[in-house]
Amino acid sequence: MNESEFNQLADAALAHIETAIDNCGGDVECNRSGNVLEAEFDNGQKIIINRHDVNQEIWVAAKSGGFHYAWLDGRWHSQRDGSELFSRLVELFAAQGEDINLL
Repeated sequence: MNESEFNQLADAALAHIETAIDNCGGDVECNRSGNVLEAEFDNGQKIIINRHDVNQEIWVAAKSGGFHYAWLDGRWHSQRDGSELFSRLVELFAAQGEDINLL
């Protein structure tokens, strides 16, 4: 995939995540600055999602660890554990007591 294709796919994913956070109705503050999206929960915990251009991946940082997702077969997949980006984010938000609709 070329850089332009990656940027379009990654930006669409970040926009989808941002909209889902805004619509979740919970106590989550969402801030986006360029390629970085930060969700901050009322307990001070954060989930940071960013587009990593060099590796053509979306990276997620949370208290439980860091996750890297590459585009494969029409979805964002982790090569490390096989998880899918949106499913992982649903799990991470649930661990903070928040329900987010990404699927």
